[in-house]
Amino acid sequence: MAIDIHAHYVPPRILEVLGARGRDFGIELLETAPACHCIRFDYGVQVRPFFPRLIEDAAARTAAMQAVGIDRQVLSLWTDIFGYGLDADKGRLWHRLMNDSLAAFCEANAGNFSYLASGPLQNAGDAARELERGVAELGAVGGIVAANIEGRNLGEADLDEYWAAAVALDVPVFIHPTQPVPTERTARFALNQVVQYTMDTTLAVGSLIFSGVIDRFPDLRLILSHGGGALPYLIGRFDCMHERMDRAAMGDVAADTPSAYMARFWFDTILHHGGALRYLADMVGTDRLVLGSDDPFPPMDRDPLAGIRGAGFSEQEIEAIAERNPRLVMPLLP
Repeated sequence: MAIDIHAHYVPPRILEVLGARGRDFGIELLETAPACHCIRFDYGVQVRPFFPRLIEDAAARTAAMQAVGIDRQVLSLWTDIFGYGLDADKGRLWHRLMNDSLAAFCEANAGNFSYLASGPLQNAGDAARELERGVAELGAVGGIVAANIEGRNLGEADLDEYWAAAVALDVPVFIHPTQPVPTERTARFALNQVVQYTMDTTLAVGSLIFSGVIDRFPDLRLILSHGGGALPYLIGRFDCMHERMDRAAMGDVAADTPSAYMARFWFDTILHHGGALRYLADMVGTDRLVLGSDDPFPPMDRDPLAGIRGAGFSEQEIEAIAERNPRLVMPLLP
């Protein structure tokens, strides 16, 4: 069974609810063209429109999966719509709606889909309770967080209650980048997708290492999107500056060199380059790789199994990446 741990879906029910009572969530549903919608949060951020494949029906998604040999997708919502800038009450309502809707979709199509629960990280306690609810009541197999909280690094936010909940539940947390509004320098040439998103992951993980989060939670399982961003390539630079920076002034309390923590993470395979994927495997081991596609966004790997085969992995390694490793990191998978 090939399990794709990195895929996205927005149940149409969410848009229906927002159309009827979006103000309850601090969100306005806008029609940008006939049958084409986007959302605007009451704190000013407007997200690009939902495109058809992001809200397609189950039959269409399942057919696309089967065409490339994927048996199960672990679905997460779109991190650009997580709305961490909402006030606490609206944030709780919004993530409850998103999780209820995605859980219902997966329950109705249980043979092919599982899901990761999101939470309102603007309040760690609320996010922890929503993760607990997702796992205990809705069947979530893990959690997902955006790689920054309205521009703030994860390692600089007080999220220990959330990390502790993930450890207590024995579920992984998937870190996925976000940049709803491109910066001036990344607005063109697809640099938001190519560079900004991958650097967001890199900054998030660097902050988690240096701030001591990884030390405080040795049993925390983190999955990093897009091959870990630039972290595997820059790890020597991380080690160098850990040794040479003024640690007290910079807030570096990591107990070990950053490279020593690489074995603590899992990395999806979405790199689009066989040599890059082999480099990652050589650095962290194939036992830390999990199959991902990023379906249905433009940078998705349209045939992720072909991608890992093209990187020269053995059949045993492919089986590990596509099924054994996902089941190890997500023991609640059916």
